[in-house]
Order: sequence, then structure tokens, then C-alpha cells
Amino acid sequence: MARIIALDGAQGEGGGQILRSALSLSMITGQPFEMSGIRAGRAKPGLLRQHLTAVRAATEICGAQVNGDELGSQQLRFTPG
Repeated sequence: MARIIALDGAQGEGGGQILRSALSLSMITGQPFEMSGIRAGRAKPGLLRQHLTAVRAATEICGAQVNGDELGSQQLRFTPG
């Protein structure tokens, strides 16, 4: 099993782009990741509906295992299948 990459979702712009990029790269490389602090600096921290849609689409596309895919979650683990 590949080592899980830890990502801080509050770094950089601190929005959903880091999550979308991580999902894409994870599916391409097969590398799992765990993200904490998702949208931590935003007025409404955590996953919003549009982020959940991206996570669930990625999960379906590659048969991933996911933990933390719920509204408001600030932590997510994604292991591509």
C-alpha cells in the first residue's frame, strides 16, 4: 500500500481548489491522501455541496475508498481504487 500524503487544506488560497487538484492527482497516480483543515480560513469551513460532488464523482470514477465525505467535514481521506 502506498504511503498516505498529508495535505493541509488551509494552506495557499485555502479553498476548494486544493481539494480538486488533490483528487485529480490521486486518481492519476494512485497515491492516497489525507487532507485536514479543509477551507479552515473561510466563513463556512469544511466541505460544501460542490466539494462533496467532486469527491463523490472521483470516488465513482476510480472506485476509491473515502472517509469524511460529509457536509462540513474539515478532514478527508481518499484512497483511489
